[in-house]
Amino acid sequence: ALYFLVKEVLKDPERHVASFGRNKTRNAGQNFLTRCINQEIVVTQRVHHVGMWHLFKIGRIPGTNFIIQTEFVKSIGGWKNGALTEDTDISFKIMQSGKLIALAYNSEAFQQEPETLKSYYMQRKRWAKGNYEVVLSNFKHLFGKGNWRVKLEVTNYSCVFFWFNAAIVLSDLIFFANILAMCIHTVVPGVQIPFAFDSENIYIAQLMLFNWVLMIGLYLLQINVALASQFGQATTKQIWLALAAYFTYSQLFIIVSIDAISSIVMDKLLHRKETKWVKTKRFAG
Repeated sequence: ALYFLVKEVLKDPERHVASFGRNKTRNAGQNFLTRCINQEIVVTQRVHHVGMWHLFKIGRIPGTNFIIQTEFVKSIGGWKNGALTEDTDISFKIMQSGKLIALAYNSEAFQQEPETLKSYYMQRKRWAKGNYEVVLSNFKHLFGKGNWRVKLEVTNYSCVFFWFNAAIVLSDLIFFANILAMCIHTVVPGVQIPFAFDSENIYIAQLMLFNWVLMIGLYLLQINVALASQFGQATTKQIWLALAAYFTYSQLFIIVSIDAISSIVMDKLLHRKETKWVKTKRFAG
């Protein structure tokens, strides 16, 4: 792993001040949660990281399996003290300086993922809150003078963390409002479903249903494309796991995101400056 990381930096040592490889889940077969995490990591690294590097030469320092030039870190003031996601924070600083974080695709390392829902939730909340803080602190670069890669990353993160999450939350609120109204309607017939389509606009309902089915299809497609590129991952069980994860594991991100953004808002309102950094629990074996 280290060999390929160094090799990638030496291709252009003036610009490649850091390089990162791919991580593989060591305990993927432990339980349903670790299997879902494994799929998420494979998709992120096989599709997203590779695509961002080859299209835009954008890389991100992960928590593990990376190297970075010590002198460069010192030149930008070091790692941010107290940052929840110090890797994301320094990635933006590197891009803002015009330097690159190169992808060393052949560099592989194993890491252990959370095996309980509590440890997973605490880890992802820290990641989500830290990423929100980084995006908000770099939002000024979107409209001012700054590196175009930073602008692109801020736009990307903003769309995912704010626009997309808001759309998902709104969609869920509409869904549960209709479910609640349908339950009440069985007892009180006068209660009407608030968000429904009648015979006059049935085509809109059909179009939205088609879009939902298409979204699930694209979700499964990206997972299977990623799994097919890694030896031993493209199996029938993985397809069923991906479908089950869509309705369970993936929905956890909504709760995590809401909790993270609420925590940031309360920090501002209550003037809380100390951020608690919760170390992810590891397991023996």
